[in-house]
Amino acid sequence: MTEIPLGTLHHVELWVPDFARATDEWGWLLSSLGYESFQTWPNGGSWKQGATYIVVEESPALSARIHQRTAPGLNHLAFHAGTADRVDALLKEGVEHGWKVLFADKYPHAGGARHYAAYLENSAGFEVELIAST
Repeated sequence: MTEIPLGTLHHVELWVPDFARATDEWGWLLSSLGYESFQTWPNGGSWKQGATYIVVEESPALSARIHQRTAPGLNHLAFHAGTADRVDALLKEGVEHGWKVLFADKYPHAGGARHYAAYLENSAGFEVELIAST
């Protein structure tokens, strides 16, 4: 058995209001970032890369239908996304998969002059940051 470094993220579970829509939005994004489909069940699924997996599930226990990234809790997930050209391509493709561009007027340096990244928000209000390697 391969030893996994202490502190490595095991998994993240995202509860979504519409699993079918989330499958397109999250499935596209995670697959584009090298994650592979890992598990599926009615109203849920996961994508895995290495020792980490991300769950997307429409739970019957949801207490709201929209995620509020500005409320206490999860603000966003940030991913290494490859080159600046790859970040540009993901930004463009993201719009085709239901994501909207955040901070478009400051793209690609909304995070600062030395930080090349795209910020996207999906239909349920989740934000991702796609960071270019430098």
